[in-house]
Amino acid sequence: MRVVNNQPSVWLGSVQSLLSTVVIAVFVITFVVQAFQIPSESMENTLLIGDYLLVNKLRYGGGGIGDHILPYRPVERGDIVVFHYPVNPRQHFVKRVVGVPGDRIRLIEGAVYVHGVRLNEPYVHHSSRFHDAFRDDFPRLNETVPEVTSSWWREMHTLVDDGQLIVPKGYYFVLGDNRDESLDSRYWGFVPQENIIGSPLLIYWSVRSGEGTPASTAPSDKLYHFAYAITHLFQLTRWERTFHLVY
Repeated sequence: MRVVNNQPSVWLGSVQSLLSTVVIAVFVITFVVQAFQIPSESMENTLLIGDYLLVNKLRYGGGGIGDHILPYRPVERGDIVVFHYPVNPRQHFVKRVVGVPGDRIRLIEGAVYVHGVRLNEPYVHHSSRFHDAFRDDFPRLNETVPEVTSSWWREMHTLVDDGQLIVPKGYYFVLGDNRDESLDSRYWGFVPQENIIGSPLLIYWSVRSGEGTPASTAPSDKLYHFAYAITHLFQLTRWERTFHLVY
């Protein structure tokens, strides 16, 4: 019996298998999930600096025919969302929705009231004892702070009625869970529906950063930081947060 070694067929099959895997991976990354890293403390203690997230991009509908086929649902008050920062859409922010279209919102001593009723927000974290009138008693039209964008300052005056901010159709009001250290809707305005990418699904990895590494951003220090993280991976990983669902 003669064995035929059909190397081209084997090679072609391997290439096809690899291409299929790449296509599926690209589809998943483009349409289903996307990876993000938490760079700031604005969502503490729900999300920490060094958390790596998988974001579910299929949770919210886009207003098309797919809304009737795929398991989409509307954005709801209390959802954590990842979105394109309205001031600079190339940046991605993650915050919690506290106001949906039609809501009338105000903050009193740092607590959120919607339609005059205080929200139950057990996830809120306060990292400062200092009272900031603009931040904690929002909206305040008689004073401003440098962090407020000029366009939002002008727009805010047209949306406040009886001391409450009215959320317009197609927009959402978002805040960080760390209410004292969050650059959010109080300072730059609403998030348009079309800017919302999805919602965090789980933390697939969490790492403590800055421990034993230099604070400088010089290239040599960055290389040292990377090498340190690789060689101390087990010690730096927050194992209790790895594969932790986000809600």
